[in-house]
Amino acid sequence: MELFGTLLRAVSVFVVTNIDDILLLSLFFADAQVRPWAVISGQFLGIGAIVVVSVVSGMAADAVPEGVLRYTGLVPLLLGLWKLIELWRAERADAADEALDRLPARVGFAPQVLGVAGVTIANGGDNLGAYIPLFAAKPATIPVYALVFTVMTAVWCGIGFVLVHNPMFGSRLERYGQIALPIVLILLGLEILAN
Repeated sequence: MELFGTLLRAVSVFVVTNIDDILLLSLFFADAQVRPWAVISGQFLGIGAIVVVSVVSGMAADAVPEGVLRYTGLVPLLLGLWKLIELWRAERADAADEALDRLPARVGFAPQVLGVAGVTIANGGDNLGAYIPLFAAKPATIPVYALVFTVMTAVWCGIGFVLVHNPMFGSRLERYGQIALPIVLILLGLEILAN
């Protein structure tokens, strides 16, 4: 019965701390320049890094200084500004052919993975705030949490992908997602830096 309670708590904690990631994942999946496997890999890498930092910090109690986490907001802020500049350059093209010539080539797979992971980590302040005390209080439950978080990350990626490919929602997301993603990333970065 205690295992069921731990599983339920793990799912609840993941949902509450990652609900905003569904929007970010959808926006990444809607961006034609970002490979879907890079989004998935980056999300797993980011969540994995958050869990590892939480475990280490939970064991070391106060290992992560409070003021340091805010600077992770630079990652989504800079990525959002870069995407906004990219969008602005593409819109300045005079004709459709010229626009296609000026669009930047797809960035390599590894930088895309690291970009998604960086945004996930930067957006993970609430995750760390919840996971560190949880892991510090009950270290024996860490493997259960890690397994549940892995499964839930896959579910989150699936939801984000399905939202983009939904006929009603997906077409709007693809149309407005290229504008929304930089704005959301910039706002996210500013919010993290302000805290």
